[in-house]
Amino acid sequence: MLETSARLLRLLSLLQARQDWSGAELATRLEVDVRTVRRDVDRLRNLGYPVDASPGVAGGYRLGVGASLPPLLLDDEEAVAVAISLRTAAAGSVTGIEETSIRALTKLEHMLPSRLRHRVSALQAVVVHTSTYGPSVDAEVLAQVAGACREHMRLRFDYRSHDGAASRRQVEPHSLVNIGRRWYVLAWDVDRGDWRTFRLDRAELKTPTGPRFQPRTPPADAATFVSKGVTGRAYKFEGTFLIHAPIDRVAERVTPTSGRLEQVDENSCLLRAGADSLTGMAVFVSMFGFEFEVLEPPELVEHLRAHIGRLERAVARHAEG
Repeated sequence: MLETSARLLRLLSLLQARQDWSGAELATRLEVDVRTVRRDVDRLRNLGYPVDASPGVAGGYRLGVGASLPPLLLDDEEAVAVAISLRTAAAGSVTGIEETSIRALTKLEHMLPSRLRHRVSALQAVVVHTSTYGPSVDAEVLAQVAGACREHMRLRFDYRSHDGAASRRQVEPHSLVNIGRRWYVLAWDVDRGDWRTFRLDRAELKTPTGPRFQPRTPPADAATFVSKGVTGRAYKFEGTFLIHAPIDRVAERVTPTSGRLEQVDENSCLLRAGADSLTGMAVFVSMFGFEFEVLEPPELVEHLRAHIGRLERAVARHAEG
């Protein structure tokens, strides 16, 4: 059996790991009786931790919301994950949290045991971050959208589409999705009566949020739906190709924002991708180095012939020179 101080730390860790616990579950985990659990909960309350209790057979305990953030207890793997995440956030796609992330990281690494500090440093030493370009999203915007998703509150915002068209949107947000450096929200568009994907760096939120809504079920999981919208509907042309290579090999060269892959068999897969021009699509599909067939659009075949002709003429001119 754990001593009282060690048992309190273990109890606090359990309460932080899950939202609801019954007294019997906590007693089993701590190897004590339910009466001891009640006394330990009272000790935590005296230390300033807001532990809520509900009576009855189905009652239990949960760590409530207090006036200030209580200390968090992390195991080794959690501490390493948080440290790496904070370092990544300092150079990520969310604006306004870089300096805050560095402050939090400094506090965390100061408290890490040497064995964990070495693990974090070793991993960071071999990870190379590429230069980041493109739009970013303010952390406050992400927090507001995340809160609306969680609380089922409608959002209103001015939106600018990929072609520059402006519109006012009222949506019921479902999920936030991060693809590359861009953040998207999957939402039910109230005025258009359909599911839509919105890039948050193109949205100017209006306040206040609301009213509340009854959550709907999207036609696919959020990541799949958003990836489909990003790689296809945002472009003027959509193409489907049969790639004569295993999907694992193709996936090494096709990013989630550039195309969607679907396995056909062990040696082939379908690639669906979009482009603003047929010439751009021809270049895109030919640059991966795999044998392929054009399934659609059929007019892309002529563009490929023209592209091949230009390449052949370029080679011929080089040979003549």
